[in-house]
Parts: sequence; structure tokens; C-alpha cells
Amino acid sequence: MEKLIEWIHAINAIAWGSPMLMLLAGTGLFLTVGLGFMPQRKLGYGFRMLWQGRRSTEQGDISPFNALMTALSATIGTGNIAGVATAIYYGGPGAIFWMWLIALIGMATKFSEAALAVHFREVDKNGHYVGGPMYYIRNGLGKNWKWLGVIFAVFGMLAGFGIGNSIQANSVADVMQSTFSVPPLFSGFIIAGLVGLVLLGGIKRIGEVAGKLVPVMALFYVGGGLLVLILHIDRIPEAVGLILYHAFNPTAASGGFMGATVWAAIRFGVARGIFSNEAGLGSAPIAHATAQTDSPIRQGTVAMLGTFLDTIVVCTITALVIVVTGAWQSGENGATLSAYAFSQGLGEIGRYIVSIGVALFAFTTIIGWSFYSEKCAQFLFGEKSNLPFRLIWVVVIPIGTWPGMDLASLWLVADTLNALMAVPNLIALLLLSPVVFKLTKAYFSQHH
Repeated sequence: MEKLIEWIHAINAIAWGSPMLMLLAGTGLFLTVGLGFMPQRKLGYGFRMLWQGRRSTEQGDISPFNALMTALSATIGTGNIAGVATAIYYGGPGAIFWMWLIALIGMATKFSEAALAVHFREVDKNGHYVGGPMYYIRNGLGKNWKWLGVIFAVFGMLAGFGIGNSIQANSVADVMQSTFSVPPLFSGFIIAGLVGLVLLGGIKRIGEVAGKLVPVMALFYVGGGLLVLILHIDRIPEAVGLILYHAFNPTAASGGFMGATVWAAIRFGVARGIFSNEAGLGSAPIAHATAQTDSPIRQGTVAMLGTFLDTIVVCTITALVIVVTGAWQSGENGATLSAYAFSQGLGEIGRYIVSIGVALFAFTTIIGWSFYSEKCAQFLFGEKSNLPFRLIWVVVIPIGTWPGMDLASLWLVADTLNALMAVPNLIALLLLSPVVFKLTKAYFSQHH
């Protein structure tokens, strides 16, 4: 077993090494320039399309609004709380600058993914719309490239059981035990029951639940963070200055902080940013392909908001709370660091905000990723696999809360599978970029 873990460690070091980060950042930058910085210029337009898409009657399964909420349900998760804290722990405050930068160019990646997903989507035998990287690889690049879509589907299906299932269930169980003394396995079975009730209704039920729960949970957590920042408003300019300065200068050791190089700030800022907003992984377009829309570009402008809201809004609030309270020098790491920062700002209630936030974020991630993995399985095995897959998904949830579960190894495997998902998706985005550019130019020439 130790040999296997060492082997996975070696693969992970390559999968999330400099070449991979450069590929993700390079693809985003290429698409940003090719689109003429449209995602950044049309941010307001995207919000208008989101508002207008709450009750769409166009072809699709769920409204554009619920499609974004489904994508956000999987995207806004432990990465926004634990991932940001980890980036600061290893890379210092400067890591947040690089997290912002990768999010801004990641908007073009997310836009392109969703546009291609809607443009090349299909209707399955059950009458539901399906799409995502495996479909735009096969339908956009041709059947000779189907093998690349199969690779994505295999890694996407397997990755979900780690990053979108067991790890999330463990996060909820850990929080419920430490904050409310709830036995982990009890939490696991309760989560499994609630998730099962949602999944029985398919994508429409998932969309409805996400459309109601995601805005509420985000406002709850963001509201708590904003309250801390209001109470420390005089320290915000200094915090922003620290972030900008240490993005290009090493961070000296101080307090419990061990110090960080500029390269560490870049590496952990980019890696945790991508882990949080998932731009380039190819997961979110699977949800956007089901949207009730006749326009790939319009849905793309809605999809790019996911990266903006996830990183520029939610992650930034977590980061600023950690910096303004001075918690980043405490020596704490992960969700514990975020909880410590909130408690420094709001007292014991701050710890409850983070605990409940982790539980809600993780629960919605389980729901969102169940759909992603199910559609990957459907691409591989057909529509008949949907119900068995949902049953297996629900059964696996309590396993993540089992006492003695090796969570570190599970994170390692899931992280590696995420990287392996991204490779075929990024290849397809680069090869199909002329399609995205052509569709975008045609759409905005008609809509000014």
C-alpha cells in the first residue's frame, strides 16, 4: 500500500507540476486574448443574462440560472474555505494575487467550456440534454477523437467519488463532530439519505435544490465574512497592500508563519485557485449543457460568472478575513485557519459560521458532482447506468465518514484525477478555440 501511495505521489507531482499549471494558465490567457478580453468587458452583460434566464422557456432541462447554481453547488465548496487558507499557509498573502489573476483569465476558459457544451450537446434516449467535454470532443473534433473523450469520462467519473463524494462527506462529519459532537457515521448516513432524496429527481430536482440552497449558503457565509471586514475596515488597505507586495516579494517568517518564496505564492495561488473555481477541469460545462437556451454564447456569459463569484467574491472574502485578523501568522492551516480567523473577528459565533459553511458547501458539492460523474458514466455505459450509478453514489457517502479513513491519501488520489481530467479538456479547448471565437464574434455583432 505504501508503494502505491508513493507512486501516486510521484504522479501527482507531475500532474500538478509547473507544466500543468502553465498549460491551465496558458490556455486561459490564449482564450482571453482570442476573445478580445470579452469575459472581463462583458461581466455586467453576463449578470443581465443570468437575471433574465431565471424563467427561460427555450430548449433544455433547467433554467440558465439553475444551471449556474448547479455548477456553483459543485464549485463553491471546501476550496473556498480550506483551499484559500492552505494557499496562504504555504504561499503567504501574495498567493491571493495569483489566485485573482488565474480567476480573471479562467473566466475565458469557463466561458469557452460552456459555449462548446451547449453548441455540441445532444438529447439522450430519455429526452434529456447531455453535454460536456466528452461530447464536444466527439462531436466537435470528430469520432477519431472519441478516445480522448473516453479518457476524460473515465477520470471524471472516478474523480467524483473522491473530490465530490467521500472527501466532502468527511468534511461535513468532521465539522459536525468538532462543533456539535455528532458521531461521524451518523452524519454520513444522514447526508446519504438527504442526497438520495435529491438524486431521485434527476437534474431537474438537482437544479431546483441548487437554485434555492446555493444563494442562501453563499449569502450566509459571505455575510459573516463581510461583518468581520466591516469591523476591521481600517485594516483592509494594509491587507490589500500585503497581498500585492508579497505577490512579487518573498514573505519573511513571522509568528507561526514559516515564510514563503515568490514561487510558492505563484504555485499555491494558481493551484488552489483552479481547485476552487474548476476553470479548465471540464466539470462545470456538464451542468451548463442542460440549460434552457438556444444560444451557446449567452450561456457562456452566464457560466463565466461562476469563476468570478467563486474566486473574486467568496475566496477573496475568506482571504481578507484571514489577513486582516492576523490569523495568517498563527501557524494554523486549512479550514482550521479559516475558523480561527472568523473567531478572531466575531468570537465563538465566527467558528460556527465557518463550521456551518463547510457543512453546507460540502453537501451541495456532493449533489453537483454526482451529476457530473453520472453523465461521465452515461457517456461510457449508456442511459441504463444512471440509476445504478446514483445508488452506488449514495452508498459510498458514509464510507468517507468511516473512523480511520485515510483522508490524506484520498485527497492525493482525487487531486491527481482532477489534473488528469483537465488534460483532455484543455486539448479540446485549444483545438476548438476557432469555433468559440467565430460563434462569439457572430453573436456580439448581432447583439452589439
